[in-house]
Amino acid sequence: MVEPVTSRGLNPSWIIVAAGVSASLHVGKLPPAVPLLQQQLGVSLVQAGFLLSTVQVAGMVLGLVVGLGADKWGLRRSLLTGLVLMALSSAVGAAATGFAWLLALRALEGLGFLLVAMPAPGLIRRSVKPSELGARMGWWGSYMPIGSAMGLLLGPWVLQATSWQTWWLALGCTSALAAYAVWRMVPADAAATAAVAATFDEGWRPRLALTLRSPGPWLVSLGFMVYSGQWMGIVGFLPTLYSEAGLSAKLAGLLTAVVAASNMLGNVAAGRLLHRGWSPARCLQTGNVLMGLTALLAYVQVGGESLAPLWLRFVAVALFSATGGLIPATLFTTAMHLAPSQATMSTTVGFMQQWSCVGQFAGPPLVAAVAMQMGGWQFTWMVTGSMCVLGWLLALGVGRCWSRLRA
Repeated sequence: MVEPVTSRGLNPSWIIVAAGVSASLHVGKLPPAVPLLQQQLGVSLVQAGFLLSTVQVAGMVLGLVVGLGADKWGLRRSLLTGLVLMALSSAVGAAATGFAWLLALRALEGLGFLLVAMPAPGLIRRSVKPSELGARMGWWGSYMPIGSAMGLLLGPWVLQATSWQTWWLALGCTSALAAYAVWRMVPADAAATAAVAATFDEGWRPRLALTLRSPGPWLVSLGFMVYSGQWMGIVGFLPTLYSEAGLSAKLAGLLTAVVAASNMLGNVAAGRLLHRGWSPARCLQTGNVLMGLTALLAYVQVGGESLAPLWLRFVAVALFSATGGLIPATLFTTAMHLAPSQATMSTTVGFMQQWSCVGQFAGPPLVAAVAMQMGGWQFTWMVTGSMCVLGWLLALGVGRCWSRLRA
């Protein structure tokens, strides 16, 4: 059933997309604050890596649980709970005095983020006409780069004018406003939840077992893991890298925001390429190859000197993000087809989200550990290159599953 527009003439799906952007702001808020946290709280580079990735702890642990349970709990209720949790965690985080406190609150923000990200596609699906679903889901697919770019762009200005505590409080207020908008303008769960529950008569255990026995969910999930690990590992430390190169905090934030926003180009391009007949495997392999080559140009050194000047390395990292955008958009589309049954689609998405969070959690500390061990960022390309090779091989498996599906 398609819900009518709100009394203000705005379709609820736009409120849901905005809520997703507000949630992703909390992912993008940390990178520009890392230098200040290092100075004021004594946070080390590896500890900063864990702060960058701990938002995803809840996803690693609870992705499947939320995927299985969101319909039962209520999609709108789950979304509201996530926004409120992120608002409270960010506000309390402004009073943190050390790494342990920040780490715990970032984990709670991760739970809130998951509660926003998982039910949102279902809420959008029930809010728009079938003919409008593809376009609106395209906007939803861009919520993460949009929010991350906004956080990376605005963060340095706020941090320079005020403090990291004010930045945390401001984004807590943003999530609170998003929760209020969802509460006022997105229809309640009651009717939709009853309709959905009637179609899921298998129970959660058979759906979970079927998902875990099938190769398709594993292939798209592991593919998402290796992509998200390298993307977060590179983009998360860009403000720190540019700061070490002597750039101002504002310029470093602007450049990082451009890199994050460029990911949207790949998301849009993937949809068009798939529509024109490209296979999912071709999109995935192209994305992995291009990410590996651009990371090599951005980080490799010859004789202790970078292969390219700083401006060209920035272009390379922007292309790394843009071409990498081919991967998540393709995986989200493919997951809907490789789910083992109609009743396991949300479970498959939850499983994929869970492994994506594993990559986002492990990627930044891995990149930071290599940088500390080697005395610089020059071997970062080896981390990304290894992940790209694995992603390319997983794409072969996705291609085989896709061929059997189409046979």
